[in-house]
Amino acid sequence: MAVYTEVSEEELTTFIADYDIGKLLSYKGITEGVENSNYLIITGSGKFILTLYEKRVLAHDLPFFLGLMEHFSKCGLPCPLPIRGQDGRTLRSLCGRSAAIINFLPGKWLKWPGIDKCAKVGAVLASFHNAGSNFLVSRPNDLSVSSWRPLLESSRKKVNEVYPGLLEQLSEKLMVLEHSWPVGLPSGIIHADLFPDNVFFQNGQVSGVIDFYFACTDAFAYDLAICLNAWCFEPDLSFNIKKARVLLEAYQKEKALSEQEIHALPMLARGAAMRFLLTRLYDWLNTPVGAFVTRKDPMEFHTKLRFHETIADIGAYGLD
Repeated sequence: MAVYTEVSEEELTTFIADYDIGKLLSYKGITEGVENSNYLIITGSGKFILTLYEKRVLAHDLPFFLGLMEHFSKCGLPCPLPIRGQDGRTLRSLCGRSAAIINFLPGKWLKWPGIDKCAKVGAVLASFHNAGSNFLVSRPNDLSVSSWRPLLESSRKKVNEVYPGLLEQLSEKLMVLEHSWPVGLPSGIIHADLFPDNVFFQNGQVSGVIDFYFACTDAFAYDLAICLNAWCFEPDLSFNIKKARVLLEAYQKEKALSEQEIHALPMLARGAAMRFLLTRLYDWLNTPVGAFVTRKDPMEFHTKLRFHETIADIGAYGLD
């Protein structure tokens, strides 16, 4: 979440008049995240999240994202529910941007979740994968392996400003991923961005999974590989095999992995690290001056990528 587009009180008051959520009492921008402009709004009916969709989110994808959240919410999963206006629509326009209001989910995200929380995440990810099988709309992964080299090339003139020789290093590592990327794995709807700041906990349980704006159709095991990168490294960027083990075991209690998926995990984890390294790198070099957003260091994922490159056996992730 972030704020790129400023919304005035007058504009917001007019906007929410199209909903049955009461009068605006207060609102404030949310700085976390990098993709869209987000506000916490409080009305006579309670708390909601207003999202204005910025350039990276394509307008034609929005019905998929909102429809998917509605589907998961109706399945009883801890997912935000898009609020329909008085005309029945979930999507409208505000300040020249497509915009939507979703319900507010209780709980807090944990910056450094413990082993028990990693198990909870493995289980809830499997439940989302299972529920997605009944969602009949698909969306390709615009940030899969074929997009990574163009993303690197888009910033090539500035990349070595971040770290000397980084452009050449990443280009070589991309060649390996492009040549060895696993294909034919079991696929379906994945979250594709399940980081700790997108999972809320309350009373020790997962109370909310948010930010479905990278959701797409791709390999289930790739979603797990993203979670290995997001949940299983410590503050010093050392890998915690115990966290990986419980996350993967909890997932498999709900949705079994095939041998093909298991053996693909090291390469998928390398690819997941590369994907977030490159998008963070792009944002680091191109975030507008003065944007109300917290930039994230891309070199964190350079370290994680180097770890995954050393993995020769899935036992390093806690699997037999």
